[in-house]
Amino acid sequence: MAKLDLFNPSEEHLALREMVRAFAEKEVWPQAREYDRAEKFNSALFRRLGDLGLLGITVPEKWGGAGMDAVAAAIVHEELAAVDPGLALSYLAHSMLFVNNFMVNADDRLRDRVLPHVVSGKWIAGMAMSEASAGTDALAMKTTATRRGDDYVLTGTKMWITNGAISDTELGDCFLVYARTGGGRGKALSSFLVEKGMPGFRLGQRIKDKLGMRASPTAELVFDECVVPATNRIGEEGESSLHMMRNLQIERLTLAAMAMGIARKCLEIMNQYATERQAFGQPIRNFGQIQRYIGDSYAEWMAGRAYVYATAAAMADLHGAGHRLDSDGVKLYCTTMAKNVADRAIQVLGGFGYVGEYHVERLWRDAKLLEIGGGTLEAHQKNIAGDLRRTLVFR
Repeated sequence: MAKLDLFNPSEEHLALREMVRAFAEKEVWPQAREYDRAEKFNSALFRRLGDLGLLGITVPEKWGGAGMDAVAAAIVHEELAAVDPGLALSYLAHSMLFVNNFMVNADDRLRDRVLPHVVSGKWIAGMAMSEASAGTDALAMKTTATRRGDDYVLTGTKMWITNGAISDTELGDCFLVYARTGGGRGKALSSFLVEKGMPGFRLGQRIKDKLGMRASPTAELVFDECVVPATNRIGEEGESSLHMMRNLQIERLTLAAMAMGIARKCLEIMNQYATERQAFGQPIRNFGQIQRYIGDSYAEWMAGRAYVYATAAAMADLHGAGHRLDSDGVKLYCTTMAKNVADRAIQVLGGFGYVGEYHVERLWRDAKLLEIGGGTLEAHQKNIAGDLRRTLVFR
C-alpha cells in the first residue's frame, strides 16, 4: 500500500495506518450514512476503537495506551475521517480533548483510576469548555467552581459539548470541565474531572438538526450546584488556562488531519466518477473544467497533507509550548481546503453529488464544522498575525 515517507515515517506508523484503514473501510464506512441520517451515535463501534488500542494513542503504555506520537494521532484521525467524520470527531473529543489533556495534567492517583476506563472504551469521555456566550473567547466563561471544604460546587452551563450525550437521555461517562475559580481572566480558570452520577450534574438539551457531524452527539451540560470532590481537580487551582491553550495545539493538528481524510475521500470519488461518467461520447474527465476541479483538488490536498505531517513531526512534546503558529496555520488551510474539495466533488458528480448515494454531500456538510470547531478561521488568522508580528523575513 503505502511506503515509508513523510506521511508514514516509521514501520510502526505504516502498520498503524494500514490497520486503521482496513478497519475503517470494513466496519466504519458501511454504517456511516445510516447513523448520519438517524443522528445517532454508534457507541458499540466507538468502543471497538478501544479494542484496537486507539483510544489512548498518546497515553504511555504503563496506563494501557499505545505510547505513540502526534504523527500517529494524525494518521488515525485522517483514516477515520475519510469514511465517517462524525465518528472521527467523537474520537477526537475523547482521545485528544479528554484523554491526552487528562494524561498530561492529572496526577498519578487520578491517572491510575481513570485512564484504564477511558483507554479501553468502557467510559466515553469529552471536554466541556464552550458556553453559549463563550466560544472563541473561552476566558469569558461564566461557569464557576466554589470551594466548600473538601469539595467544589460547580454552577453553570456548557454548550456544544461533543460526546455530551451518547443517546437522547444518557450522559457521557466523564468530562474534563473548565470553570472559573477566581476573578478576572487568565489564571482564574481551573479544571475538574466530572463524572456521570455526581449530584447536580445533568444533561440539558441534546442538540440535533445540525448541518453536519450528525453521527457525533452534541449536547448541553448543566451544573446545578454540582458537587465535585476537590481530589477531582486537575492540577493546581487557577492554572488550567495554560492546560487549555496547550492542548489546543494537538486538537487543531488532528482537526486538520480530519480535513485531510475528507478531502482524500472526495478526491477519490470525483476522480473515479469522472472516468466512468460519459457525456457527449467521452468520459467527462476529458473536459477542461473537470480537469481543473480534479487537478486543483489534488494539488491542494497534497499541500495540506505535507503541512499536516510536517507539523505533526515537529510536535515531539505533545503538550509543550511553541507549536501554536503552525497548529493554527495547518487548521486554517486544511479545513477550508477540505470544504472546497468536497464542493468540487459535488459539482463533478452533478445531481448525484447532491444526494446521499455517493457520500460527498455528507462529507461537504461535515467539513464545514472544521472551520468553526476547535477555533474559528478568524481566530486562527488573528493568532497567526499576532505570532508573526516580529517576523519580517521567512526562511
